[in-house]
Amino acid sequence: MTQAELRLCSLLLQEHFGEIVEKVGNSLLRTGPRPLRLLVGDTGLLPDQVKKALCVLIQHNLVRYEVQPRGSVEYVARSERILRILRYPRYIYTAKTLYGDPGELLVEELLLHGHLSMSCAVARVADRLTETMEDGKTMDYSEVSSTFVRLADTHFIQRCPMVPESSRSANASPPPAPALAIAEKDMYIVPRLSLVGKGKRRHSCDEEEEAEHKAKRQKQEGGTSETPPDDGIYWQVNLERFHQHFRDQALVSAVASRMDQTSSEVVRTMLRMSEVTTASGASHTQPLSSNEIFRSLPAGYNIGKQVLDQYLALLADDPLEFVGKSGDSGGGTYTVKVTWGPGASRAPPSPFQHPSLIPLLPHRFGSRCARIFRLLLRKKHLEQKQVEDFAMIPAKEAKDMLYRMLSENLVSLQEIPKTPDHAPSRTFYLYTVNVMAAARMLLHRCYKSVANLMERRQHEMRENKRLLEKSQRVEAILASMQATGAEAAQLHEVEEMITGPERQQLETLKRNVNKIDASENQVDETIFVLESFIESTMKRP
Repeated sequence: MTQAELRLCSLLLQEHFGEIVEKVGNSLLRTGPRPLRLLVGDTGLLPDQVKKALCVLIQHNLVRYEVQPRGSVEYVARSERILRILRYPRYIYTAKTLYGDPGELLVEELLLHGHLSMSCAVARVADRLTETMEDGKTMDYSEVSSTFVRLADTHFIQRCPMVPESSRSANASPPPAPALAIAEKDMYIVPRLSLVGKGKRRHSCDEEEEAEHKAKRQKQEGGTSETPPDDGIYWQVNLERFHQHFRDQALVSAVASRMDQTSSEVVRTMLRMSEVTTASGASHTQPLSSNEIFRSLPAGYNIGKQVLDQYLALLADDPLEFVGKSGDSGGGTYTVKVTWGPGASRAPPSPFQHPSLIPLLPHRFGSRCARIFRLLLRKKHLEQKQVEDFAMIPAKEAKDMLYRMLSENLVSLQEIPKTPDHAPSRTFYLYTVNVMAAARMLLHRCYKSVANLMERRQHEMRENKRLLEKSQRVEAILASMQATGAEAAQLHEVEEMITGPERQQLETLKRNVNKIDASENQVDETIFVLESFIESTMKRP
C-alpha cells in the first residue's frame, strides 16, 4: 500500500467516522492484521473505545476478522473498501437516476448505516420522503418497498452473510468469532413482508422527549417492542454491481462516439438483457440471438430485423471488437465484450483514450508532449529521429519533451543492441509507452490529488468555522420562528444578524466547497477508469 493511499484512507476515515475510528483504522492499515490486545497498545486508546471503533468498521465492511488456528481473532483493514467511500455520491446519484427519490434514499441509508433490515430501511426512507411533502401528504410504505424489491432484483443491493443454522445449536460451544456465510442463490431473495403504514413527520422537541421517556419506561417495566418480521436479515449495497453499471455506461458511450446512436442503443439493449446473469468477472455477456435482441429493443427505435442484423454485423466486424459473434445457425449468437480477462483475444484498450484522461497530458505537459505520447501509443516503438519526423517537432524540443516524460515514467527507453558488447554507436534506442506503469503512476497521482482536495476543504471549513456556526444558529432561529408563525418583520430582523460582508463570505465559501466537491468526483471518475484498466490487465494470462 502506497503512502498516498494510506493518507487518503486516513482522511476518509476521519471525515466520515471521527478521530477514534480513524486512529484504529490507520493502525490496521499501517501494521497489517492485529489482535485486539495489540491494537489497544498501538493506538493508546481504552479497550472499550477500540471495541466500539472495530464494531463501526465491521458494520461498514471496512474491516474483517479472521480466526487463527490457535483460536485468537485478528482484524484486517480493507483498504480497497475504504477508498470506495470516495465514490458514495456517485452510487447515490446513480440510484436516483435509475429508481427516483426512493431508490436514492434507500441506497443512501444503506451506505450511511453499513447494513439495515428491509423493514427499517423502508420506514426510514418513508419518513424522510414524508418530511419533504406538502402538509397532509405522506409516503406509503408499499411504494418504498416496491423500489427496494426492484433494487434487489437488479442486484444493486444484496443480503449480508449470516450465521449458518447448523452453528446455532445450543449444545455446541460458541466459536471465538462467528463464521458468516450465505448461498449465492439467496443473496437477492427479498423476504415476503406486508409492510403497511405511512411515513411520519418529525415531532416537536417536547413530543420527542415524551416519546423517549415512554420508551424507556416501557423498557424498564419489562415490556418489549414488537419484533420486526425480517429480524436478522440485513441488506447492504452491492458496490460491484454499481461498478458494472458504470462500465456498461462507458462502453455504450464509446460505441456512440465511434459509430452512431443506434449502434449504442443496440449494445445498451444487450447489456440490459444480461446485466443480472453476467458474472462480475466475466469477459463477455451471455450469448443472445438477434431475435431476442430485436424483441427487447426500446419502442422508440423503429428499425427492422434486417437493419438490426446489419448493425450487429458492423459491431462484430469492428476492430475494437465491441461485439463478438459465435456460430451461424439461426443467425448466430452475439455477446458484448465487457472486459479483457483470461481468454481475451487482445489487450484492453489504453485508458489514455478515455475522455476523462485525454485532457490530462496537455494540461500537465503541454500539447506537443501529448502529441508525442499519442504517437508512441499508436506506433508502439520509435527512435528519437522518427519521433521528430512523425510529430513534426524540432529536434531540441522533441529531445527535451521525451526526457521530461521519461523522468515522469510516462515513457520508457528500450535498448536493442546490434552486437553483444552493447556499444552505444551500435545500439538502437527506442522510446515506448509502458501503459501499465504509466497507469499506476497516474493512479498514485490521483490519490494524492484527492487527499489534497480533502485537506483543502477541511482548511476552508476551519478558517470559517465561527461564521458557519453563526449561520447555523440564525437558520435554526428562523426555522423555529417560521414554525410558530412569526411576522415577516421579525424574520427580517433575525436575517440581518448576518451582515452583508459575512453573507458574501459565506457565498464564496459555498462556491469554493462546491468546486472542491466537483473536482473530487471528477478525479474519482479517472480513478475508476485506471483501476478498471489495471484490474482487467492483471487478469490476463
